[in-house]
Amino acid sequence: MKIAVFSTKPYDRKFLDRANQRFGHDLVYFEPNLNIETCKLAFGFEAVCVFVHDSLTREVLQLLADNGTHLIALRCAGFNNIDLVAADELGFKILRVPAYSPNGVAEHAVSLMLALNRKIYRSHNRVREGNFSLEGLLGFEMYNKTVGILGTGKIGEILARIMKGFGMNVVAYDVAVNPRCEAMGVKYMGVKELLNQSDIISLHLPLLPDTYHIIDDEAVAQMKDNVMLINTSRGGLIDTPAVIEGLKSGKIGWMGLDVYEEEEGLFFEDLSGRVIQDDVFARLLTFPNVVITGHQAFFTDTALTNIADMTVQNIADFKNDTPRPENIVTAAFKKS
Repeated sequence: MKIAVFSTKPYDRKFLDRANQRFGHDLVYFEPNLNIETCKLAFGFEAVCVFVHDSLTREVLQLLADNGTHLIALRCAGFNNIDLVAADELGFKILRVPAYSPNGVAEHAVSLMLALNRKIYRSHNRVREGNFSLEGLLGFEMYNKTVGILGTGKIGEILARIMKGFGMNVVAYDVAVNPRCEAMGVKYMGVKELLNQSDIISLHLPLLPDTYHIIDDEAVAQMKDNVMLINTSRGGLIDTPAVIEGLKSGKIGWMGLDVYEEEEGLFFEDLSGRVIQDDVFARLLTFPNVVITGHQAFFTDTALTNIADMTVQNIADFKNDTPRPENIVTAAFKKS
């Protein structure tokens, strides 16, 4: 089966080639993102394999369908970059990798919390310059503080377990209660109550119409003063101008981001020799109490192995007409 693989870096090719040794798919790699300008590269391919910044709009999907593509193989769990209604109407099968690095993402969220709290980034730079002053490096003990977890799927559940190990009080919000979280003493509540009570808030929700900008001006106003906000899920969960105002007012005391709503064209690229044109992102970089990583929470050897293995398995399952139900994405997800 011939597959056009978009948004590829050398590490993607390494792990996919290794996983594909068992199957022998014809993988053709393209470095650019899939969008209206590049979709012609996929004409004649039975499948496209895409990542988080590929844009599968109705127009792109129509062109792909007209030129012989039937399968969209996602190398990720999220699907907010696909017009699911159009995909259903055009007869596409969409298969994703629903859980590839839940431990890695949860651990990265904790690393952002610790780096912000204990000012690791500032201390490291000072010591390299021979400055051993402790002024401005005061942190707090996380023990007995309250962490609010928005979204208690696999990642949120793992984070709750880690936070319990820190001796923290864990509260959570989700449309569905995770019984494993309840069993470890996690208390479920509404979003407003969680925002009111939490010293640290960590986002682990999928990006859906109901969760888009769940952190907006109103949500920031409901938070405790000097709260820490962490997002390792999807950038669109946060209204960035709203959190910038929260940082300026002191309502948000620390913020750690691994994702950003307008990250396409920024993240996964080396722009060190260029002027960043995104003024909102540039403003975020000016805050001394903000730490940003470039969508790397998933980036572990375990995750890349799991992504590659499940991606090529999904392609084989499609070919054999035996797709795994838990990996299938349809327009019904927009309503879930």
